[in-house]
Amino acid sequence: MQLELLAPELTLAGTAIAVILVDLFVARKWLLEGVSIAGLLIAADFTIAMWGGSYAPLFNNMLAVDSFALGFKLLFLGIAILVILASIDYAARFSPFRGEYYALVLLSTMGMMLLAGTAELVSIYIALEMTSLSMCALVCFLKDARSGEAALKYVLLSAIASAVLLFGMALVFGFTGETRLGGIALVIQSMSTQTLLASPALTLGMALLIAGFGFKIAAVPFHMWTPDVYEGAPTPVTAFLSVGSKAAGFAIILRVFHSAFGLPNWLSLEWGLVFAVLAAIGMTLGNVAAIPQANIKRMLGYSSIAQAGYLMVGLATTGLSPASDVLGRSGLIFFLASYALTNLGAFTAVIAISNRIDSDLIDDYSGMGKRAPLLSLGLTLCLVSLIGIPPAAGFMAKFYIFSGAVQNGLLWLVVIAVINSVISAYYYLRVVKMMWLGKPAVAEAKAGKPASEARVTTPATLRVALAVSCAGVLVLGIAPGYVLRLAEMAASMFIF
Repeated sequence: MQLELLAPELTLAGTAIAVILVDLFVARKWLLEGVSIAGLLIAADFTIAMWGGSYAPLFNNMLAVDSFALGFKLLFLGIAILVILASIDYAARFSPFRGEYYALVLLSTMGMMLLAGTAELVSIYIALEMTSLSMCALVCFLKDARSGEAALKYVLLSAIASAVLLFGMALVFGFTGETRLGGIALVIQSMSTQTLLASPALTLGMALLIAGFGFKIAAVPFHMWTPDVYEGAPTPVTAFLSVGSKAAGFAIILRVFHSAFGLPNWLSLEWGLVFAVLAAIGMTLGNVAAIPQANIKRMLGYSSIAQAGYLMVGLATTGLSPASDVLGRSGLIFFLASYALTNLGAFTAVIAISNRIDSDLIDDYSGMGKRAPLLSLGLTLCLVSLIGIPPAAGFMAKFYIFSGAVQNGLLWLVVIAVINSVISAYYYLRVVKMMWLGKPAVAEAKAGKPASEARVTTPATLRVALAVSCAGVLVLGIAPGYVLRLAEMAASMFIF
């Protein structure tokens, strides 16, 4: 059965159990973080060992172990490690439940890893729900009114999205008689154009799949949960949700639509144009709505909606380009890696600053450049990257994904995206201006020290997470060649 090919996922499951047992029977709670990170590193080692191999599909073609899945697994593991490092100080807020917190992060990561490799509709749904249910529990970990409200909204809207997604899967199954992506593709390709157009079941099923997956990636018009959940959730959970859940959503959308609905060409063009329209609307609405936000987590929530719009440019390019062209898919993968590092860096700085000043208001970040120069510098770099200004990774990510779009006749979409990047500079640079040019708004409780000299102290693990994220942002912006080649390799090696 080749269960060794599931070694990364099984390692995370075993680590989650080990974390719970350590929390129950060992007094030294600092071991929880160590066990969690050790398990993630072991899983990463198993994943790297599989890279470049030739593996048959598992469980009757339900699970693929290809370079696409392995690349995303490494991305999810890296995200989880950085989130845990950034959480160590913050987790004191829910110290009685730290074991459960780290176990849920591990189980959610395992769900994302399974999702990247699933190639069958029922398996996709199970992996997606494993990820979503863990996230729902994490959102309410602060156990206050705002966190509870955020969790309730996320649970209810996630349930509706899951129902829509299941309905879409049922229609696709009813039309093709297949749940495996490869089988769906073969059935569709064997039918004539007249047969496909005669029944609306396939088109409606695809539309419902877009709606269900659109919720998971916070795409317009399925974005309504994002700002409230981002604001109410613990900040490390918001960081995890903003990059991990989004990357997993785009991974499965790319696999489903490229593998199952990539041919005939006219069908691919249809869903490619749908994603193009959603991209244009999403990036515009997200950026415009972010401008008046006073809370930095809500601002980054609307920013996440806009970034989903930029990412959907890659999906649109994939739909409009020939099946053999990897430019759209590789651009999307590279953008996801860049966005993950950038957003994790931004949220890590927010965790460090907000946890000390006990505020998420942008006005309270005033003068932070004097009180926490390194944190402010890291946050500035990440915000500049989100705009798409060189030498940060965001510039290369947008350049790469926009180049593919232009080559496939989407110049109009790229023009809209560039205009939106200029609009986004207003609210990103407003935070930068507040930190470096504003006067300190809040003083530390240190006798005799004026506000301008009150320093914001941070734990070493959080500084490490921020340093790794910022270093990655710079490396991908200055020397992106190696990661681009890995992205192209992952994009070109689908089993299905």
